[in-house]
Amino acid sequence: MERSEDKQIASSSRANPQFGYLANSLAHLLETARRELERDREAAKASLVTASSILQSEIERRSYGGTSTTSALVGWQIARVRAFIEKNLDRPIHTKDLSAVARRSPSHFSRSFKQAIGETPHAYVVRRRLEKACYLMMTSSASLSQIALTAGFSDQAHLCRLFRRAFGKSPTSCRREYEVPKRRPMLAERQGRPADSGS
Repeated sequence: MERSEDKQIASSSRANPQFGYLANSLAHLLETARRELERDREAAKASLVTASSILQSEIERRSYGGTSTTSALVGWQIARVRAFIEKNLDRPIHTKDLSAVARRSPSHFSRSFKQAIGETPHAYVVRRRLEKACYLMMTSSASLSQIALTAGFSDQAHLCRLFRRAFGKSPTSCRREYEVPKRRPMLAERQGRPADSGS
């Protein structure tokens, strides 16, 4: 039974390379989800969500029988571009790299990406970097310069400039607002008073 299904997929892939790529992508995502289910449930969940998104986009595309414009990105392209961005946030990401992932020309890709996502590729990458920086600021004790580099900014000043533009405050003040008070007893002890003096 499985062999006849494999033959059907293979013959469909030869007739329609996009279908072949779609089928291979879905198979890979589902296999990753199966493998990671016990070890890393979040990775398994992410693979299933991506597979579901790709499949839903393909169903919609086929249901509307080609009435959608050819300029729009389809589900597998969006999923691949987003995955590429997430994997490479700490490195320079150029539109030509993203367009290659989506198999579109750079100018066509930029228009299609904005149509699908609602912002330019550059704006999307900057937003994801700021979100990653915010997450790291709240969950780690790393310095802002380390966080800037990990999130893909050229340096701390670059992070601070874009952070202030997006949120209206500096990363330092934002981090201070959300910081949990700690080590108060230790400070009292350093000043020569007992931590629990009761006074």
